[in-house]
Amino acid sequence: MDLLIRPITPAEHTALGEITAHADLDDGLLDFGADDPYLEKLRAVLRRVAEAEVFVAVGADGTLLGGVTYAPPGNTWADVAGPDEAEFRMLAVARETRGLGAGEALVQACIDRARGTEGIARLVLSTTPAMLAAHRGYRRLGFVRTPERDWDPIPGLPLLTYSLSLSTTRR
Repeated sequence: MDLLIRPITPAEHTALGEITAHADLDDGLLDFGADDPYLEKLRAVLRRVAEAEVFVAVGADGTLLGGVTYAPPGNTWADVAGPDEAEFRMLAVARETRGLGAGEALVQACIDRARGTEGIARLVLSTTPAMLAAHRGYRRLGFVRTPERDWDPIPGLPLLTYSLSLSTTRR
């Protein structure tokens, strides 16, 4: 599929917020379903744009396919990144467009962004144990599991971590 990865525009904020919220909600990843307080954060695209970087995947016909939040070193949106690491979060692709390469292209945009910034040694991420397709995609792109960094943002919600060394990978 022909698609474009680019920074989000203001007209896309609400739609990306809904894609991101529904990716977790519809996949059963939120412990409290439609009442989960994390939905507010997933929908807060305007805040993410103000505090981090948000990229979107757009189809050739202009359809918004999904998006991702990129947090450079020291950014408030980074959960597990160290001082020489960038992190990406809230990777989401609309259910009806999954399997077309948008997710992988969004991750590659984060890799390219991190690789193009001096002083960044690694790109890291957190994911739920249930996101098996995403795990396969991360491994395909060269990410490795870092179980020593796994964490629980709230009790009973384990998150797995992955890391990509930028010094040893080239596109």
